[in-house]
Amino acid sequence: MLLSSVAAFAEPPETIVLSSQAFAHNTDIPLRFSGYGSNTAPDIAWSNLPPGTQQLALILDDPVFGMPPFVHWVAYNIPVTATGLPEGLSANAIVAHPGLEGMINGSNGTRRTGYFGPRPPNNGKVHTYNFRIYALDYALKLPDGLNKEGLLDAMDGHVLATGLLTGNFKLGCETFALAYGFDC
Repeated sequence: MLLSSVAAFAEPPETIVLSSQAFAHNTDIPLRFSGYGSNTAPDIAWSNLPPGTQQLALILDDPVFGMPPFVHWVAYNIPVTATGLPEGLSANAIVAHPGLEGMINGSNGTRRTGYFGPRPPNNGKVHTYNFRIYALDYALKLPDGLNKEGLLDAMDGHVLATGLLTGNFKLGCETFALAYGFDC
């Protein structure tokens, strides 16, 4: 009995491969995908979903910003047939994109829906942005309007596996100069 109790509290394995053409894992996120650039959502692709996956969800947050981490993107009801999200995906709550029928952009840390790119303060500190995908064993069919906490609550007990893609962003003189067109 003790073994099954321990297993019930185990973290889901991180076996999903998450990637982007915009940046490699643990490298810098380009300016155009930031709140200082055009705030374009980068493409995200995944593979190696576990058997039994019925639906996907995605959370992007910045754990360096504070506690709790600042939330940059909440996406859920992602069809299991999707292999990724395209660059420039709409920030509308109800996503109207071929292959993503039913997907919803939840509420980010700005209380708006969709992707909100890196926009750290100009303090020279590197911020880490964690894109985490969740494979779910059940098609939750959640309503629009959920934030990270609401999504995590709804997914509780349904996560088969996760995957992580980390990007970095620092607002320094060079980045600020590129964003606003002046010299350092």
